[in-house]
Amino acid sequence: MPARGYDVIVVGSRVAGAATAMLLGRRGLRVLAVDRARFPSDTLSTHQVQVPGVARLHRWGLLERLAAAGTPASRDIRLDTGDVVLAGRYPGYQGVDALYSPRRTLLDALLVDAAREAGAEVREGFDVDELVRDRDRVVGVRGRQRGGSPVTETASLVIGADGKRSTVAAGVRAAVYRERPASTFACYTYWSGVAVSGGEFYQRPGRTVAVFPTNDGLTIAYVAGRATDFPAFRADVEGQYLGTLDGCGDLGARVRAGERAERFRLTPDVPNAFRVPHGPGWALVGDAGLVMDPITGQGIGNAFRDVELLVEAVTTGLDSGGRLDAELAGYRARRDAAAAPMYDLTLDLASFRPPRAVDRELFAALGERPAAVDQFLGVLSGAVPMSRFRSPGNLLRLLGPRALVRIAAADLLRR
Repeated sequence: MPARGYDVIVVGSRVAGAATAMLLGRRGLRVLAVDRARFPSDTLSTHQVQVPGVARLHRWGLLERLAAAGTPASRDIRLDTGDVVLAGRYPGYQGVDALYSPRRTLLDALLVDAAREAGAEVREGFDVDELVRDRDRVVGVRGRQRGGSPVTETASLVIGADGKRSTVAAGVRAAVYRERPASTFACYTYWSGVAVSGGEFYQRPGRTVAVFPTNDGLTIAYVAGRATDFPAFRADVEGQYLGTLDGCGDLGARVRAGERAERFRLTPDVPNAFRVPHGPGWALVGDAGLVMDPITGQGIGNAFRDVELLVEAVTTGLDSGGRLDAELAGYRARRDAAAAPMYDLTLDLASFRPPRAVDRELFAALGERPAAVDQFLGVLSGAVPMSRFRSPGNLLRLLGPRALVRIAAADLLRR
């Protein structure tokens, strides 16, 4: 096998891959990142960069670029459950206090540019045909620039950041665990002339709706529904979509007064699974290693978190000489511990189960306490752990003894 041409090859150059290439490049590693797409280009996405993800963009020196490109910040949030309306703001977290919903044509290209600035080589329009092995260890990739001749590139580590249908994950037969079947579908489009002052969430029987401002003066309105309703929804996408918005207060009227700017995006492909994210000579990050229902909008933020965990493991492992595999095992443990609580919450919300009595009591109590609403929004963004929020001491402080007694009683009745 020839001498390794790179320290790391990253397959996939969207949010997870480009961020990985950027941070590894900043650490002084020789990095090649490849992607079949050319940038800027679009991809299916919730668009939401939750508050912890925004904090990472800020730390990486990229948030200012995102804002300068006209990406609106969403600080004021309205959550309408049908029974209760909660209005509040995201609590401050590591120097930021807002969610951003950038178009992927902007965010992905911004990260690719940052990766190049960090010294990474990025090849667009590059198709990976297969992984290259030396006995049982992955040592590179074989592929081609579109229309070109096959080439082989080698590295100490190949990272799959190529999405939920990852070529790298398939090539190494990465084991799947904690898998749950898709229980929802997702549909969204963009509207002009629909004024929103922040973010809006609506929970209705069998439906969840999210509305946020994005680039170019547009508003993205996202609908999630039960997977069993997908055939009927697909048969009349516009009618079903607008009918859902009509059931969300005045949202339907506001959207109908605007103008649809692009086609509808509709998919039932919303799996939930962890993959073993490392093995001899390879690692996975982003949706390639962990994917969950987009109903909580965590995908981009999860990717950014896991990128930082992986980059730390890779740089430590390569510097320590022979400890890369051990460091990658630590990456998996830290990723799983960080992801599990939100993964469980996401599965719960994606089930569209009717609200339990304890949930109704909690929401009713929240509506009377603005500070508690803000902290609950922090839970939904991933900035505040659910365990901390729901601890008896915290609920007592936020809601008072009477509300806590009602919630505890409702919880006992549920059991």
